[in-house]
Amino acid sequence: MRRDIDIALLRALVAVVETGSVTSAAALINLTQAAVSQQLKRLEELFGTELFERHHKRLSLRPAGERLLAQAQRLIALNDEVWASMSAPAYEGEVRLGVPYDIVGTYLPPILKRFDKAWPRVRVSLECTTTPQLLEQLNQGRIDLTLTTEERCGKNGETLTEDELIWAGARNGTAHLRDPLPVSLGTERCAFRPLAVEALRDTGRDWRPVCEASNMEPLLASLEADLAVGPLLRRSLPSYLTAVEDGRLPRLPNFLINLYLPPARQSEIAVELARHIRQEFVARFRQPNRADGGGRSRRKPAAPAMAG
Repeated sequence: MRRDIDIALLRALVAVVETGSVTSAAALINLTQAAVSQQLKRLEELFGTELFERHHKRLSLRPAGERLLAQAQRLIALNDEVWASMSAPAYEGEVRLGVPYDIVGTYLPPILKRFDKAWPRVRVSLECTTTPQLLEQLNQGRIDLTLTTEERCGKNGETLTEDELIWAGARNGTAHLRDPLPVSLGTERCAFRPLAVEALRDTGRDWRPVCEASNMEPLLASLEADLAVGPLLRRSLPSYLTAVEDGRLPRLPNFLINLYLPPARQSEIAVELARHIRQEFVARFRQPNRADGGGRSRRKPAAPAMAG
């Protein structure tokens, strides 16, 4: 009985789900649409079960497909890791990664851990500051790649995921009930600050600054002490804080987490680290499961999308 699984068949499955269509998957993995459809058929024949529900040109994963998907991703990742270790150059040296200080703890630890296992002779240096400053450093060649938090994605960037900007405060806190509203914000170069100030101004809510800091520790301390509320990304909310539900607080816009490499002079180590970053975001934040077999996405794609 055959027990070998062709990785190419699994790549077709994952590509269809990630891109939202057979047509887009074919472009992603450099095959024809007919070839991708044939690979899906072969995969179903291999396991003796239907993986997709087919409604005209639309595809949606059946329970067997859902079960296979997570395992297929792991097999592909392991295959690529083995391939890289046997065929890729032995990277060594330093790569300089920029990260806004408010998302370091949320996203970086698993990425850095996996990258260090793959390339133990490469040292990752972190530069943590605001998004505008990180983009300046990237343009000046002082860092090799950077993550950002922005309302939109700029030229040469790619969006990894989207998150909500919310008002955060102490659990069971009362700071949001005070007038004027006490608010802790980043410095003038913080991407969240002008939007929070504009939103408060538009609603006519009187407010006063409590903490205006260039790093997270004093800002978070003022929120935990119930001295103020402040704008934070929902996924980056520490366990000791909570989203403040108060109709008098204005709604804040969603933010994108983007990845940038310089348009020229990209080092091989930086490109490899960028690949690890993309893989982590796809694995954590890919939207489930409906795909359109005819080319039009019926869901919001969670695979990284090029912008600009």
